Amino acid sequence: MSTAKGPLKGRAARLGRLMPSGPSTAARTPFVLLVVVLLGGGLITLLLLNSALNQGSFQLNELKNRTTELTDEEQALQRDVDDYAAPDALERRARELGMVPGGSPAFLGPDGKVLGVPSEAVAPKPSPTPSAKPTPPASAGTPKPPANTGAPASTGPGATGQARTEPAAPPTQPSGR
Repeated sequence: MSTAKGPLKGRAARLGRLMPSGPSTAARTPFVLLVVVLLGGGLITLLLLNSALNQGSFQLNELKNRTTELTDEEQALQRDVDDYAAPDALERRARELGMVPGGSPAFLGPDGKVLGVPSEAVAPKPSPTPSAKPTPPASAGTPKPPANTGAPASTGPGATGQARTEPAAPPTQPSGR
């Protein structure tokens, strides 16, 4: 079969008129603009997404630091609670409040029978307070009054300069329910 290079006839002529024969720039322009817009939009979207992730990362870092600070504070407070709850600290604080160790306890059995012999708590003898040191004489100027130690001054015949302490009254125990 031989192909003729002459003008097209019939059906081929009609199809040839539908398709342009030369290169067309008008058809490529919208496609190029569409590709540029899609690429630009994608880059802007990636930039915004990256910024949001970085902001979340900064907030996460700040929250981790705050958590560490609060954990350290919690541990310090727990140490303080443990120190205050130690038996020797509780005993010292109870003595400061005037409490004394209890006597032997008595127990009630399920049948209402008293088991053991109760005894009162007795305050231990107070330890003697050290005598106040004499104040040195004032060198020059006005004499200074003696410091107030909070203990009542004992005056009168036979006063030794020591403060008298009264034993603490035993705590009252509540009667039965």
